[in-house]
Amino acid sequence: MKKKTKLIHGGIPTDPQTGAVSTPIYQVSTYKQDEVGKHKGFEYSRSGNPTRHALEELIKDLEGGERGFAFGSGMAAITAVMMLFNSGDHVVLTDDVYGGTYRVMTKVLNRLGIESTFVDSSNPASIEEAIRDNTKAVYIETPTNPLLKITDIKEAASLAKKHGLLTIVDNTFSTPYWQNPLALGADIVLHSATKYLGGHSDVVAGLVVVNSDQLAEDLFFVQNSTGGVLGPQDSWLLIRGIKTLGLRMEEHEINTKKIVDFLLQHPKVSKVYYPGLESHPNHEIAKAQASGFGGMVSFDVGSEENADRLLTNTKYFTLAESLGAVESLISVPARMTHASIPKDRRDELGITDGLVRISVGLEDVEDLIEDIDQALSK
Repeated sequence: MKKKTKLIHGGIPTDPQTGAVSTPIYQVSTYKQDEVGKHKGFEYSRSGNPTRHALEELIKDLEGGERGFAFGSGMAAITAVMMLFNSGDHVVLTDDVYGGTYRVMTKVLNRLGIESTFVDSSNPASIEEAIRDNTKAVYIETPTNPLLKITDIKEAASLAKKHGLLTIVDNTFSTPYWQNPLALGADIVLHSATKYLGGHSDVVAGLVVVNSDQLAEDLFFVQNSTGGVLGPQDSWLLIRGIKTLGLRMEEHEINTKKIVDFLLQHPKVSKVYYPGLESHPNHEIAKAQASGFGGMVSFDVGSEENADRLLTNTKYFTLAESLGAVESLISVPARMTHASIPKDRRDELGITDGLVRISVGLEDVEDLIEDIDQALSK
């Protein structure tokens, strides 16, 4: 099955009970049992719901894994994956991760004894240097948020396997339409499905796919025990959103490339971050492991004051958290998505006060370019 066909016909495309072409919303908490322990596959909706199950089967097929899991948010998904580890275990993570990931590792999970080290994972030697006797996993975000750095998934996974570690990949920016980490050797792939998979700024969700029966059993135990599951309404919205993922991702990228070309020529822009640029330090790796470069761009306008003027004057780029929606969004990572990271750490990473991140939407690209141009002129 080709990608666009799988988006529509993957998982459970029609309801097995009624034949409904659109998966019904099973708004139910519990299920009638014929006898004690004898049921039709569902007994309580924290453990399983037909609408959520259809979504989990769909993401499993799209990522090519053994089992999928749907959570109430991307952070719930990340936290559940980290709960596979024990007190005293250590995880090596990409340094330029989403601020929420950094926060949960350094402010919450550290209190439970799960240790973390953040390294530039685009340099494999940095990963290996950070591995300790108690290290259990390597966690990669690629492309990263917000500097769009690229990690070689295949190389990182090979390194992890050499040391007996799990490889976890946050695939939010690329989506399974452009990139499939499990096929490159990763063990666990996760998404903030709030972003491109939903695509319409109307759902908050997280998805995880694992590559083995053992990981599936372990993660289901965590999901069922802690209960951070996705509800049926949001599961249905995600299934609907995923059907058009291919069309959206292709259009996002067409618009993005034109905007990147514009930004590169603009005198008010000092630097542009986009893996589709041949000048990007890991462009060839991005090109080899993904079939597209995505719709996220970051660029530096020199100062917080300039960034504020830009944000104040855009008309079609909406100042808002999140990304990956049909509408174009704009933000300043240092004070929004990455505000939870200490300033000295942001400065070290290169997340400056003048760094602006845009999520390019599906509007007419000429309108978007004109909007950025007039905002930068002010």
